[in-house]
Amino acid sequence: MNFQYRKPWIYGAVALAAALVVGVTSCTRKESDGDSSDKWEAPSAKIAEDNVDIEKLPVEEFKALPPPQVPPPISRKDPARVKIHLEVREQVGKLADGVEYTFWTFGGTVPGPMIRIKEGDYVDFTLSNHPDSKLPHNIDLHAVTGAGGGAEGSFTAPGHSSTFSFRALNAGLYIYHCATAPVGMHIANGMYGLIYVEPKHGLPKVDKEFYVVQGDFYTKGKFGERGLQAFDMEKAIKEQPDYVVFNGAVGALTDNNALMANQGETVRLFVGNGGPNLSSSFHVIGEIFDHVYQEGGTKVSQKNVQTTMIPAGGAAIVDFRMDTPGNFILVDHAIFRAFNKGALGMLKVPGEHNSKVYTGKTKDAVYLPEGQNIVPISQEQRKEPPAGDSLEARMRAGEIVYKQNCLACHQAGGEGVPNAFPPLAKSDFLMADKKRAIQTVANGLQGQITVNGKSYNSIMPALGLSDDDIANVLTYVRNSFGNKGDLVTLDEVKRAKK
Repeated sequence: MNFQYRKPWIYGAVALAAALVVGVTSCTRKESDGDSSDKWEAPSAKIAEDNVDIEKLPVEEFKALPPPQVPPPISRKDPARVKIHLEVREQVGKLADGVEYTFWTFGGTVPGPMIRIKEGDYVDFTLSNHPDSKLPHNIDLHAVTGAGGGAEGSFTAPGHSSTFSFRALNAGLYIYHCATAPVGMHIANGMYGLIYVEPKHGLPKVDKEFYVVQGDFYTKGKFGERGLQAFDMEKAIKEQPDYVVFNGAVGALTDNNALMANQGETVRLFVGNGGPNLSSSFHVIGEIFDHVYQEGGTKVSQKNVQTTMIPAGGAAIVDFRMDTPGNFILVDHAIFRAFNKGALGMLKVPGEHNSKVYTGKTKDAVYLPEGQNIVPISQEQRKEPPAGDSLEARMRAGEIVYKQNCLACHQAGGEGVPNAFPPLAKSDFLMADKKRAIQTVANGLQGQITVNGKSYNSIMPALGLSDDDIANVLTYVRNSFGNKGDLVTLDEVKRAKK
């Protein structure tokens, strides 16, 4: 990423551009509730015109929590003076397995910590920009009524802090983001989060609350290309992201990072979309939203919803009850974003199937209609540095290739799926013939084979992997899952494919 800007003019240019942009990007929220009468009262008016003595309000310090944690509900009924401090840090972090990126962050995380305050609170907001930062930053909170949503009052050079204050006039769930020019670049690098202005009487209680924000990232390399990736402005302008992810990284909400709940519990998701470009078709596979507070408003706008739209720079609240155990997958249902760009999360609910609700598979049988042929799955050759012919390097790269291409059929532990996909764990078929293994990965395989004494008659498609990745993944599987093999080299792959 090129940071070779000249600071004397960039500060002035950025300030002018920010002032122009925030004027455009700030949001107007004074809307009626849809009453058709001639007169209506803005929901903010009662608070804006009350006679509260700001100096006599009780003072609270906001405690930030990392996502997906949500600050606890606010039990007090009256407004307080809340002091919030956020620090901006520009830091290298993980975007995907083997892929690093220089994130610009609020509070050191993407998204920044979820802020929770109460309708009517008076907030003293301090933004600090770490001395190591290369650029100035600010913050536009969509919950703020005032110039730039706070952007004008928070424009902060590296090594400085800025403070401004605002009154929370409107309840609801709002995005915050950096609004320093070029605004799109700051958001695309991860500078966004949610602020929830809790209604005076709160929302109905639930058992679990989680915080999820979608964002799109634009890198010089394609999805999965390993190494430190730089921001690609041309792709961002064309709205062609390489990554669409929840909470700042592929896998931020899966495996050991998955959300957890128990059967019978009610769950609330505070969901935002930082963008900067794409809208989200937010969906949880295997669940139906009992309530949706569309666009982050304070009223239930729909019940029994499958997928809810969340615009860039917008939010929604969804509630549902875990009626049966299982792994429930969070996706952007613009589905290539989920399975090819990273927009996947998981909500785990442990336990046995509640057969009154869902049984799981009760029968499995082989079904092979005549005339099947192997259909290659095309995949462009990736430009990436070869892993190198060392066992350690190929094992590291091969694990990534395995998770991206093989895990769905052969499973995380290489155990396969009975009667469908053969095991790789302690596999005699895999280990008996290295050349055959290379040709199988390169060309696919169809027809009956015997693995560890059991017959399988299924299809493995050709995946279009590069020679280097064939060497990587075969080195990995032949030295994992109880297998004891040796290195598969690039030369061996090339010879076997002739």
